[in-house]
Amino acid sequence: MTVTGIITAIIIGAIIGFLGRLVAPGRQDIPIWLTVLVGIVAAFIGTWIAGLFGVADTRGIDWLEIIMQVVVAAIGVVVVAGIYGRRAIRR
Repeated sequence: MTVTGIITAIIIGAIIGFLGRLVAPGRQDIPIWLTVLVGIVAAFIGTWIAGLFGVADTRGIDWLEIIMQVVVAAIGVVVVAGIYGRRAIRR
């Protein structure tokens, strides 16, 4: 992976993470860096799932892949917010 690829993954991951955070129900008290991290992981998982369904490589914009990435990010944000919130309460 090149430096450009890493920077692109961070930028796309941040966008996917923020979109996931927008569609996730309730309030998420997690830091921005954790949202970006969840977005990066969700982007990879969403791409993998899209590949399983055969919609990862289409002509034009891969809307189904993006939707899958955002859904995975929303689930990830909810899960991480729950774990992070419980950890913060114990302190």
